[in-house]
Formats: sequence, C-alpha cells, structure tokens
Amino acid sequence: MEKRLKAWGNNRSGQLGDGTWTDFHSSATTVTGLTSAEVVKIAAGGAGPTTGHGLALLTDRTVQSWGANGSGQLGDGTVFGHNTPGQVANLSNATDIAAGGAHSMALLDDQTVVAWGKNNYGQLGNGANTDSSVPVRVEGLNKIIAIAAGLHHSLALREDGTVWAWGYNINGQLGDGTSASRNVPAPVTNLAGVARIAAGANHNLALIGAPGGSGTTVKAWGYNATGQLGDGSTINRFAPVDTALGTGGIHLIAAGCNHSLAVTGADRGLTAWGQNTSRQLGDGTTDYRTKPIPVPGLTGVQLVDGGREHTIVLLGDNTVRSWGSNGSGQLGNGTTDNSSTPVTSLTALTGVDKIAAPVGGDFSLAN
Repeated sequence: MEKRLKAWGNNRSGQLGDGTWTDFHSSATTVTGLTSAEVVKIAAGGAGPTTGHGLALLTDRTVQSWGANGSGQLGDGTVFGHNTPGQVANLSNATDIAAGGAHSMALLDDQTVVAWGKNNYGQLGNGANTDSSVPVRVEGLNKIIAIAAGLHHSLALREDGTVWAWGYNINGQLGDGTSASRNVPAPVTNLAGVARIAAGANHNLALIGAPGGSGTTVKAWGYNATGQLGDGSTINRFAPVDTALGTGGIHLIAAGCNHSLAVTGADRGLTAWGQNTSRQLGDGTTDYRTKPIPVPGLTGVQLVDGGREHTIVLLGDNTVRSWGSNGSGQLGNGTTDNSSTPVTSLTALTGVDKIAAPVGGDFSLAN
C-alpha cells in the first residue's frame, strides 16, 4: 500500500486535508491524494485554535495547499477554503515552503521568494498592504537559502549569513531596532553568520555557526512576555540578543507560538523555553521558563516543530512524539488529554521523515 501524507488535530477549517470538515481527529487521518513519495517538504500555518492551512512541496516543484483561505493563503486565486489539496497558482519552480498565520511563502529555484495570503502588515513583502490570493514577488531579495513565516511577519536567510525581515513589528519581531511594521524586507540588525532561522508567532530565533559545531550559538528577538527569547528576561527585544543556551553543539532550532526549542549535544537532546501554559515545554510543569531547560528523557531528536501550544519531534527511529495542548487531538495519541511529557503520536506511518505544526494552530502533519 502506498504511503500517504498524514494529519491530525483540529479540522474545522479543513486543515487536515482529508475531505471532511470533522471537528478534529485525535489520531492520524490521510491527506487526500498526496503520496509520501511525491511530497518533498511540508508546512503548516494557522492563526488560531480552529484555523489552519497546510502546504506540500511536490517533486515537480509545484505546491499543493488546503484548509482556511479567507485571506488567500492557499494561493489558488480564491478566498474559499477547501478540505482537500489543490494547486497553488503560477508556481512550478519552488524549492522550499513556509506557512504563517494566514500567509504562505515559497523559495524559488532562482533564490528569490514569493508570498501570498494576508498582507495587512506587509507580510508579503511586495511593497503593498493588500491581501493576495496568488503568489507575488517579495521585493529586493536574492541569493536566499531559507525562509520562515511568523504569525504576521516573514523572514529570509541569505547565503551570506544575513537575515531579512518584513511584516508586523510592534514587538520588535523584525529586529531592526524599531517597532514600525514594513512591507518590504530589511536586514535584521547586527546579525551575521546565520545558518538556520525559525519564526514563532511574534519572535524569532537564529542559529549562528555550522549546525552542531563547537562555536554555535542562538540569538533571539521580538516578543518576550513569556520568556520565549531565552535571555532570562521577559522584556521584548527590538534587536537580536543572546539566549542563555550556551555555546556549541546546537543542531536545530524551532519556535511555536510563544515557546522556543533547540536540539543540542552529541545525544541530540531537546531544550525548551518560554510559555508553558499547556505543558508545551515537556518538563512536567506549567512554569514559564525564561532560560532554556532540558526536556527530560528525550534524545536522538532528528526534527522538532512547535504549534500554538504543543510540540512535536521526530526521533531517530522515525517515530513521532508530541506533548502539550491536546484539546483538538493535535498530539495524535488517540486522546484529547493534555500531556506534560512526550507521548507517541499514532501516525499510521513507518519511516516518517518530515513533520510540521502551525505557529498559531492546533494540528500536526507528518510524512
């Protein structure tokens, strides 16, 4: 039997892509029509517990989308949501994808970026503030190697190690030293040598140095009310600051709505910090953490992603664990009970190698 892309959690916007509008699924359901073999990358977006949209980059470099579409975030030229995948318009040369609150992005093979969907804060980066239901070019970007999308802002990493940001900025999430939103990209202040980027709802992380290397550090900026910048404070930062993660051996970074995650050390353990209302830090408490703390008993983490108030990881044995908020079944363990420690997600898949969770939503994807 052919392997299929799987989804679980809230489905009120059709964000699970299984052809239904069922409230939620607490274990994996199949995204209609997409085989695992043709899916190269997946991304999940969402701006609230019941909204969300999914993206899948296929081997032919087209992008499929499904779920909520009130702002055009599915990129199919309409503002009507659909509960099965459909093709993003005018896109046949994508190499990476990202999904924000209600906007989406694609990195193209010429190293430029396009975006579509909600644009009230300029998060599409095209010099305008009107929504677009089809992809538009992000102005002034070239030589881009990675992209990330927050709730209402966007990031791009250039091959020279600089980071560019645009969109909503009231909490300093653009990292340019101001709180003024902007509809075209500008460089993040005093940031160089970046290898990886991650966007939370209103904060960002940057991994400096070769991933896993001895000199790696993580910087953070933006909203910090629950300690998600990891600098020991709850003060918003309008330019990047050092997290208290320390130096060396940092492999991966990820951000949920108001929490942050990093894979560290030779054993590829997980550290977490920030909001913990729904136990999304996995330390068995509901205490906010303004500095990184280890998630107990978790090693061999290959991938990590954060949702609105849940966390999902892929382990070395290709199984998925998750924890935190579970009211919509977004942990995928067949229950709707929150969990303060990792539980096994029932993905109905062997050999998972991709996971995704939305920065502001309550569902998960695996392939």
